[in-house]
Amino acid sequence: MRKTIIGLSALPLLVTLVAAPTVSALPQLSGTPVDFNVLARDGASLAQTEQAVKAAGGVVTERNDAVGLLTARAPENGFTERLSRDGTVLTAAKVQSIGQLPSAKKKKAKDNAIEQDRGNGNKTQNQAKTPVGLDPLDSQLWGLTSIHADLARDKTIGDKRVKVGIIDTGVDASHPDIAPNFDRKLSRNFTKDIPFDELGQEVDGPCEYRGCTDPNDVDNGGHGTHVAGTVAAAANGSGLSGVAPGVSIVNLRAGQDSGFFFLQPTVNALTYAADNGIDVVNMSFYVDPWLYNCDNNPADTPEQQAQQRMIKAAVSRALNYAHRKGVTLISAYGNEHTDSGNPNPDKGSPDFPANTAHERTIDNATCQSMPSEHPKVINVAAYGPSGKKSDFSTYGTEQISVSAPGGFRRDYFGTPWYNSFDNNILSTYPANVAVAEGFVDAAGNVTQKGIDNGVIKDKPGVYYRALQGTSMAAPHATGVAALIISTYGKFKNGDVSLDPDKVERVLEGTATATPCPTPRTVDYLKEGREADWTATCLGGLEFNGFFGHGQIDAYQAIVDGAKFLK
Repeated sequence: MRKTIIGLSALPLLVTLVAAPTVSALPQLSGTPVDFNVLARDGASLAQTEQAVKAAGGVVTERNDAVGLLTARAPENGFTERLSRDGTVLTAAKVQSIGQLPSAKKKKAKDNAIEQDRGNGNKTQNQAKTPVGLDPLDSQLWGLTSIHADLARDKTIGDKRVKVGIIDTGVDASHPDIAPNFDRKLSRNFTKDIPFDELGQEVDGPCEYRGCTDPNDVDNGGHGTHVAGTVAAAANGSGLSGVAPGVSIVNLRAGQDSGFFFLQPTVNALTYAADNGIDVVNMSFYVDPWLYNCDNNPADTPEQQAQQRMIKAAVSRALNYAHRKGVTLISAYGNEHTDSGNPNPDKGSPDFPANTAHERTIDNATCQSMPSEHPKVINVAAYGPSGKKSDFSTYGTEQISVSAPGGFRRDYFGTPWYNSFDNNILSTYPANVAVAEGFVDAAGNVTQKGIDNGVIKDKPGVYYRALQGTSMAAPHATGVAALIISTYGKFKNGDVSLDPDKVERVLEGTATATPCPTPRTVDYLKEGREADWTATCLGGLEFNGFFGHGQIDAYQAIVDGAKFLK
């Protein structure tokens, strides 16, 4: 995940809605028209809520019927107070305005210290009938062999009719390892670039396209293309290949260029996946601006508390809707190096706008990280090439499902392998991002900065990058899920279906049971981490807080998964 990126149009400031006052006069509307998010109360029809918006003086500009989420435009003052009188509205959110271009030098709003760790902090076709070999760079993919995905392709590379949704910063369809499997027809971009926030701080920077909406085959963040490559880079004789190199990649962009994932695009991506036959989605993010969404954290203002309750409610509705309609939901567990059942204090929320965070004690009973802590989501923790839990990986028996290769730059301490990019996960990376970040020069050569950030060049204009994070672990599991659906799914009229609960049972049931280390408490002091990175593994061989039900195994899932379908 980024920052996470290792996980609202523009981010809303929510207003708690209270019972209507006895005074009959409506509050006066005033101020510049702005956008609001409005969430319907459970059981209320969206038509009723839309009528309430109109009666309060707003104009609906977007609606998500599956979740009951509206976007409306109305005068800045008085609108939410009017809505508070209507029983069909649960809560409302004012979308923060976009500021004017400042004179400050362009700077990314987010820099993921985990994933960029330098040691210092479509046509339908049937699945292939003949085995497919490995690509040249696959020899560097220790994760591929760790989960036996190289062996699995002797049985299947996955079926093109299986559609994997990458809910991320976008997918670069021009990358030669992505292009053969990219489904342009189904791909969508649910975001709009946010150049600067209302405080004048850069978010995405200047828009690359008129209208500030990128095409659905572009990635100006880099994260989504990296994820997509691990899932399903084509086995085409060049570059590298993914876990399921024969399935389809669908770009369901919900992340900003800068790596923020706001409520409205995330909800729209999930419900679109549900309504358009997407079989599995990868979610390597948390919904901003709160790492944990708490009901009534005393460190937060009433408006902030309401905002978090709204995120929990809306994302939960979207996840439930997608699950009901057959979408397998896979999420990165998180890079917070904390026990999810006993979380460390949250020092980074809210993360938007920048420099507005305050420290909060997290009550596990009333706080959730979304989407990973939803009960229908398969959570994936990370391990390194030695098989040890990655130092950064969130852990704990409360929410973990399985573990997968996520990279661990500081693995193998005391050996020549320590602090090597070879310990991370190599995958596809967009040329445009590599150039923009200074990793590649005008002549197309990798710069020293690029080398220091794990970037390599395969051929002119084609680049790859080694990253670490549970964002890299999740797509390994997503690829295995796609192979499971390819093998056991029911095909009809060019489509396929398999109950997400069955996919989960196969994924967990065929994982390699992995015991807690001895001793169970592991510190990372010698690797340069602070004492609060120390982790204790609870549980037994079959299920524990470091590895869940075990380390995923693509080959076992294909050859031995049928018994878990009953």
